[in-house]
Amino acid sequence: MTVAPGAQLSLQMHHHRAEHWVVVKGTAKVTCGDRTFLLSENQSTFIPIGQQHRLENPGKIPLDIIEVQSGAYLGEDDIERLEDLYGR
Repeated sequence: MTVAPGAQLSLQMHHHRAEHWVVVKGTAKVTCGDRTFLLSENQSTFIPIGQQHRLENPGKIPLDIIEVQSGAYLGEDDIERLEDLYGR
């Protein structure tokens, strides 16, 4: 997944899947529950099932991450958007 400089994904949660994010290039600003932290290249984080989360790119270059999804159901309709700048 690539996130443009200054962009962010929606604040969201999943009822049936967890996610593991690995930063390949750039800097990620991660919100996971009530924690917000930065990850750089070769660092990773785990997003548990049911946890509110958001991914942002605070940097000046594109952010590239690998997202590994795991759980009983991986369909895209398992996204509950809590805040979304794009009106989805």
